[in-house]
Amino acid sequence: MKYDYMVVGAGLYGAVFAHEAVKKGKKVLVIDKRDHIGGNIYTEETDGINVHKYGAHIFHTSDKKIWDYVNEFAEFNNYINSPVAVYKDELYNLPFNMNTFSRMWNIKTPQEAKDIIAAQIKDLNITEPKNLEEQALSLVGRDVYEKLIKGYTEKQWERDCKDLPAFIIKRLPLRFTYDNNYFNDRYQGIPIGGYTRIIEKLLEGSEVRLGEDFFDFREKGALSDGFKPEYDKILFTGMIDMYFDFCYGALEYRSVRFETEKLDVENYQGSAIVNYTDRDVPYTRIIEHKHFEFGTQPVTIISREYSSEWHPGIEPYYPVNDDKNSDLYEKYKELADKEEGVYFGGRLGSYKYYDMDKDIAAALELCNEVL
Repeated sequence: MKYDYMVVGAGLYGAVFAHEAVKKGKKVLVIDKRDHIGGNIYTEETDGINVHKYGAHIFHTSDKKIWDYVNEFAEFNNYINSPVAVYKDELYNLPFNMNTFSRMWNIKTPQEAKDIIAAQIKDLNITEPKNLEEQALSLVGRDVYEKLIKGYTEKQWERDCKDLPAFIIKRLPLRFTYDNNYFNDRYQGIPIGGYTRIIEKLLEGSEVRLGEDFFDFREKGALSDGFKPEYDKILFTGMIDMYFDFCYGALEYRSVRFETEKLDVENYQGSAIVNYTDRDVPYTRIIEHKHFEFGTQPVTIISREYSSEWHPGIEPYYPVNDDKNSDLYEKYKELADKEEGVYFGGRLGSYKYYDMDKDIAAALELCNEVL
């Protein structure tokens, strides 16, 4: 069988490209090593609840063109991301706003909050932050840092904040309004029925083969059933360093693992996302999936998230975009730019963490260039 494009990876980036290619009359083969489509936005229905199998995904954007585009494939509800944080026996609203400060200091006005934060920053006398701890303290003061940043960040990175570089926290938004909406974007919501339906519609017209590892195919010249597809070009959305056999060394990632369980209660925590900022609690947060779609099922499903270093055999999630890894990526990008007939994209192909709207925009940009 002859194809115009082989798309490696059935995640959002690859699915958007495949959809646009099919619209242009191209014949597309999509392969993915997993046994499902959707990449990390895959949702799976269990007991009537759409479970975000790879962590919470809330669609948000200020780009109306992207919002209109994604609404072609799903109807979105009016979910607003308003997580809460638990520190020991205290509960706080996120992002840092007047509800947070009122609870923390028993105050009412924005000026009171600003005065407390400014006084704490002044007392610390940090002029040139040397690490993440000093950077955060110089931005938000001691109370917010100690209760809501320190423990959570150390769990994310498995390092003391004093041992992390300052650039990881370039800014920490402080809102002096009583507003728990995590995002500032104009458009926000969850697709009714889950994200998998969006990917299914995007892949209509493409041939999709799951459980197919591109590197096995490259070595053997055939897919697992012996099928030998011919194709003109490749869109590769896997790990760019792995494509080039780690010839310059491996790029670093952070990973996440999940412990998911069904509970025979209607409502476990009252919120879709609850962060646990105390270092002594081993997980970073708990997701209660039914609240993304205002579920009324008699049971609930929760997922505890644990952060870890990436190693071969587990899913890479977050690129470690420090100077060392950014320089290493540029070396791989030079190779990629010379790879004739192969395009690299998505989170792993471009070594960049994308929000979903930016992922779609990047895929459409590639479509405009090559289709």
